[in-house]
Amino acid sequence: MPKTDFTPEYDFGGLLIYKVVVGPVDNNVYVVRCKETGESVLIDAANEHDRLLQLATELGVTRVIETHGHWDHIGAVTQMREAGFEVMVSSEDAMMLPSYDLLLSHMEPITFGRIRMTQIWTPGHTPGSFCFAPEGYPVLFTGDTLFPGGPGSTKFEGGDFPTIIRSIENEIFSNFPDETLILPGHGTTSTLGDESPNLQTWIDRGW
Repeated sequence: MPKTDFTPEYDFGGLLIYKVVVGPVDNNVYVVRCKETGESVLIDAANEHDRLLQLATELGVTRVIETHGHWDHIGAVTQMREAGFEVMVSSEDAMMLPSYDLLLSHMEPITFGRIRMTQIWTPGHTPGSFCFAPEGYPVLFTGDTLFPGGPGSTKFEGGDFPTIIRSIENEIFSNFPDETLILPGHGTTSTLGDESPNLQTWIDRGW
């Protein structure tokens, strides 16, 4: 694997995860890398395109995948595409982007190096929100669908609270073990075991 000056946030043996925080609302951008081959994907080209281009070039990124189409998650999409990186987004959120190359597909894998990462449609924050789960590793990239303390906001256009609750309950809590680490689009991490007991509290409070 090619050497890099960047230090991974997490090392799961065959899978490395790098994280940078960018932009005016502190977006988390992740690079998910196959340790054996050095091939990577970047999750959310949010902002500070010069920084992300350096990260992507040095870490072997082949593709950008967007968790959803809100402005703060797509600010560097144009520059990433101009540099030759393909951008993937859901069909429901595609018109929110200035441009894109490929569409995400529910429960289909994205393959890079030896890693397969499942695409999971989790509408509610936006109609086309997606989460991403590297197969065989206890990690889930939740975008703005699930944070420590509850679901993402549904007050923006296209958001819907009952829908995001169904997504969290049916697509996340029902399908992944408690030890799964959630890596959200902003802020700190948590585990599903810490969050899932609070589902009814979130429903009762309505946000």
